[in-house]
Amino acid sequence: MSDTPAVKGIVVVPTYNEIENIEPLIRTVMGLAVPFDLLIIDDGSPDGTAARVRALQQEYPGRLHLIERPGKQGLGTAYITGFRYALAHGYDYVFEMDADFSHNPHDLLRLYAACAEEGYDVAIGSRYITGVNVVNWPMKRVLLSYFASQYVQFITGMPVKDATAGFKCYRREVLETIDLDSIAFVGYAFQIAVKFQAWKYGFKLKEVPIVFTERTRGQSKMSFRIFKEAFWGVIKLKIESLFKSYRRPMPQPLKTTPQSG
Repeated sequence: MSDTPAVKGIVVVPTYNEIENIEPLIRTVMGLAVPFDLLIIDDGSPDGTAARVRALQQEYPGRLHLIERPGKQGLGTAYITGFRYALAHGYDYVFEMDADFSHNPHDLLRLYAACAEEGYDVAIGSRYITGVNVVNWPMKRVLLSYFASQYVQFITGMPVKDATAGFKCYRREVLETIDLDSIAFVGYAFQIAVKFQAWKYGFKLKEVPIVFTERTRGQSKMSFRIFKEAFWGVIKLKIESLFKSYRRPMPQPLKTTPQSG
């Protein structure tokens, strides 16, 4: 019997109408060499996404988890719900990933290695660290996404080339430290805000190059409102950071019981 401790990692995946993608995604993640758990947070999908997950839970007892929420409440709140679940259940590594295979599930292993083996606190699946690695996007959207990250770097000073990336691994210490209650954003701005806080608190971030592939099944949830939120949200983040102290709490010393002699 192996003495290697079980991996305490969980992949958080928000869903809304992902019936075409959810089963193949679950089976792919569950088949990886590292045994990650998977948490699906479904916002009342009318297409039966949650029902499909419930059926598959019987095949993966103790590893496939589901939180059902009534109606669309936004990507940001879904991830925060997932983060709190992960912290409450003792996970050491927490991942964000889309449900539509735009993020290759096999790249979870590379993000995990950056944190668990290389010692980074946040690993970011980056589309832009080695050029522009995006497949099946129209040029207009590529340029918009790329220059949005340039804009974030310029305003915040954060040294991350793919600031809006939504494919990440966190050590639990990061999520315990940042102020989750202060993040009220929904889309790209949420992704920026979490990276920004992690960086301001002095955690080590690494961008891991990935290839992002536009979904082939289901419908995109992107909207102009999400881009607008990110544009103004970055300025808000920067201004608020000027009046905030980013000092990590000191670890508490272990209490020892005096020995009688």
